[in-house]
Amino acid sequence: VQQLGTPLSDQEYRQFFRSLRVARRASSACLLRALYGCQNPLVRRLDEYENHGVIPERPICSELPGTPVFPDFCTFSFYRCIRKRYFIKV
Repeated sequence: VQQLGTPLSDQEYRQFFRSLRVARRASSACLLRALYGCQNPLVRRLDEYENHGVIPERPICSELPGTPVFPDFCTFSFYRCIRKRYFIKV
């Protein structure tokens, strides 16, 4: 059992992103984030799912070389969307 607020395992990420694998779908999720922000209920559900039910509010580290730390998950998610690096995980 994963601890609340921890990132998904590699296998869980594959499952999570399966429906978003088509870049158009991932782009649509990013558009929702850009239009409605991280507080949108659908965006929050995606973020909670990606983090075992709890969206991290603390600074987080990512797999992005050169940009390893973000102040919160929302900032990381926006960065991932802007850079079109949809499948980078924390």
